[in-house]
Amino acid sequence: MSNQTDAQKPHSFFEDVLRYFDYAASFVNAPDGILEQIKYCNSVYKMRFPVKTSRGIEVIEAYRVEHSHHKLPTKGGIRYNENVNQDEVMALAALMTYKCAIVDVPFGGAKGGITINPRDYNVDELERITRRYTTELVKKNFIGPGIDVPAPDYGTGEREMAWMADTYASFSMGELNALGCVTGKPVSQGGIRGRREATGLGVFYGTRYAMSFEDDMKKLGLSTGLAGKTVAVQGLGNVGYHAAKFFFEGGAKIVSLGEYNSSIYNANGIDPSEAKAFFSANGTLHGYPGSTALPNNTDVLEVDCDVLIPAALENQINGGNAARIKAKIIAEGANGPVTPEAEDIITARGGMIIPDIYMNAGGVTVSYFEWLKNLSHVRFGRMEKRYQQNMNNSIIQAIESSTGKALTETQKKVLDRGADEQDLVYSGLEESMITAYDQIRATYLKHDGIRNLRTAAFVTAIEKIAVSYEMMGIFP
Repeated sequence: MSNQTDAQKPHSFFEDVLRYFDYAASFVNAPDGILEQIKYCNSVYKMRFPVKTSRGIEVIEAYRVEHSHHKLPTKGGIRYNENVNQDEVMALAALMTYKCAIVDVPFGGAKGGITINPRDYNVDELERITRRYTTELVKKNFIGPGIDVPAPDYGTGEREMAWMADTYASFSMGELNALGCVTGKPVSQGGIRGRREATGLGVFYGTRYAMSFEDDMKKLGLSTGLAGKTVAVQGLGNVGYHAAKFFFEGGAKIVSLGEYNSSIYNANGIDPSEAKAFFSANGTLHGYPGSTALPNNTDVLEVDCDVLIPAALENQINGGNAARIKAKIIAEGANGPVTPEAEDIITARGGMIIPDIYMNAGGVTVSYFEWLKNLSHVRFGRMEKRYQQNMNNSIIQAIESSTGKALTETQKKVLDRGADEQDLVYSGLEESMITAYDQIRATYLKHDGIRNLRTAAFVTAIEKIAVSYEMMGIFP
């Protein structure tokens, strides 16, 4: 028997997800067999493969996990990080299942990862690793537009998705929908406008809508709306940067930003675009004009602010620092940034946590739009944009003719246009986030025993998935 104490045991992200599931499942009226099927991962593929690098032959460890097959294809990102392990990938795959259900996109959850630090490899080496990983997925039937559709995640982006799509296509000559094997591709390679900023924009839409409920904000001592609210963001990657950018443009004040090696504070506000450019040029946020350097990179989590957006990695807010978190609202831009122990502490003091399985669903929502675009082989807006523009122009002319007054050029510019692909993607994303939050909030208000929005989100997702399994007729 091991004498290892709980404090010494490595933290299990997947055990956190199971803990959330078990509590939420107690509010769901579904057969135990269905709940058991939903709870655990259906398929776990761990692989090792050799790749030639400048240091010689390296053996790379990688994973792909498909959590649920209640809907196909499965869907989830690929992350490159030296800390990637099976427990993490299983947890992220499970969260993807619930995330997809919450925003009503027809995917099961999946996730993948390669245990490398991408900063340690040049572009050619990363391409070889990515293509070899894709080849391994093809061999085991873990990728395909109707099977399993990866996307970018921490440490990956459009470039890696283009490599994956090209590799898959080389094994699938003549497959009409081959581009739909991954999402998050460059627009020129079958991607969709708005995908790059989708997760951060979803954080913005979701938080803004959550803050529109007067009763909920009154409990936090806040007024409704974003105008003048103070915001801190951990992470200036794709999610964190775009979330900060949209909050800044939406009238909020960004008072603190943090990256993996530095964090800064300025009570008068920080322009995230300028800070991002400074970080790219200098490799650190310290020294950014007008800001104060915080002693530790994680100090961004503990500044006094209205809204905190942890948009880096999991377990950033835990039992060790939860009591020092001052934000009234935590909007989880990352996956699993708040541990269950920390959530209990923050909820007990009256804080509000908007959970990751809702908050960062913008990425998979727009990935769904990209997948539809790849299957339909037509760009959104192509069929109707000019028709809408001509109709709007006719209305403007009718208004000017009947009133005898001409609209200004600015007014005409706003009105005399049709919706393009990005307009439609933004609109579809906002609608998805609003509808999903309404469902989560209704679940929260319906059950007296539900103690927070995370449980309500899990209940909402589990109920939808359970119905899917029951409709499939798998269980008597």
